[in-house]
Amino acid sequence: MKKVKVGLIGLGQRGMGLLGSIMACEEAEVTAVCDVYEDRRVAGAEKVKKVRGNAPKTYEDYRALIDDTNVEAVVIVTSWDEHTRMAVYSMKAGKYTAVEVAGAYDIEDCWQLVRTYEETKTPIMMLENCCFDKFELLTTSLVRAGKLGKIVYCHGAYAHELRGEVLGGDVNRHYRLKNYLLRNCENYPTHELGPIAKILGVNRGNKMLSLTSVATKSHGLTECARSDRSPDPSLKDAEFNQGDIVVTTITCAGGEVITLRLDTSLPRYYSREFNVRGTKGLCDQDTNMVLLESDKFLHEEWEAAKTIEKHMNCAEDYSEYLPDIWRNISKEERGLGHGGMDYLEFKAFFKAVLNGGEMPIDVYDMAAWMAITPLSEQSIAHGGMPQAIPDFTRGKWMYRPTLDVTELPGAKGNKNGAADKEEGKPKNTLGYSRG
Repeated sequence: MKKVKVGLIGLGQRGMGLLGSIMACEEAEVTAVCDVYEDRRVAGAEKVKKVRGNAPKTYEDYRALIDDTNVEAVVIVTSWDEHTRMAVYSMKAGKYTAVEVAGAYDIEDCWQLVRTYEETKTPIMMLENCCFDKFELLTTSLVRAGKLGKIVYCHGAYAHELRGEVLGGDVNRHYRLKNYLLRNCENYPTHELGPIAKILGVNRGNKMLSLTSVATKSHGLTECARSDRSPDPSLKDAEFNQGDIVVTTITCAGGEVITLRLDTSLPRYYSREFNVRGTKGLCDQDTNMVLLESDKFLHEEWEAAKTIEKHMNCAEDYSEYLPDIWRNISKEERGLGHGGMDYLEFKAFFKAVLNGGEMPIDVYDMAAWMAITPLSEQSIAHGGMPQAIPDFTRGKWMYRPTLDVTELPGAKGNKNGAADKEEGKPKNTLGYSRG
């Protein structure tokens, strides 16, 4: 089997985790690793040596890794502010490029990615692993099969208490601290937005039009920094600019509304709150619930089911709609990062590289999703004023066919594709009237 020669930039906690997922892919050979810290470079090289037996080259300068002729694909897992410049350099060098998630710092970041791709035609993929998660892909298949009817509203959140991680930024050499001290925005939108954008066909028959964002006051980190739980006593007098809760509302050309919530600095449990509402039912990740109407109004069925304790709300009842990548996943693969979705995203990336296909999350997705961060920053700064979301496709969104993350060159058929054909629907029907 031909292997893709991979160079990994960034060997912090996330980078080291993804290094394991990459090495689990038989299509990949890690030939180089890079980090500004020597101890991380050593740890990364030793991990590759232990698992694969080869000693990768180590670099301090990311440009040297990208310029290495023994590197074909570059994976970028660094601090958020470095993503665009590294990705642009990689594309200009003609290297297949994969970039970890983040929001942009400026709309120009997003346009620079698009312009570089269009000039170089170098494939680039955003590593949004939640687009490959089981419940999100089950929901996508149900939507494509028309089971939820016309999609009207979607919601998602990055609800993840990060007070210890943020406050430990200087101690652990982590980038989030400066962002929470100095910015106030939806700083991490893609986990929740990515799967929703794919379902709604954003950039492929649909587009996001505008957003409004509002933020609460900031007290969660300030209070924690003054407590004994803070990992960094030097922050006890720090004032944080980032609001504890940020709520963003997005309108789409298809008439749908999306709401997002950033919720990372108050006590809470983890959730992405992925929820899709259609005229025939709903999918709700937190409750593992799929509720579809039959010949009665759904609320009547639900009340009757509660009375007789009837089971009617489990996603497993619809497992026939799962794509093959989740039907066939092994126990070992499920252990490869976030329940297996890290592994599945890299399998998709390497398959696209080897087969010359489109990236399942391409530069237009990347730009549109990253743009939410600077636009939310502007909206918050102006009291929730609406902000127009640029069309990074420059009108091509009207003609680009739907491409789901499971639909790659050489990929096996799956239920959602079969269902579209069974019901006689065109490939890019997304559940709303297109005129």
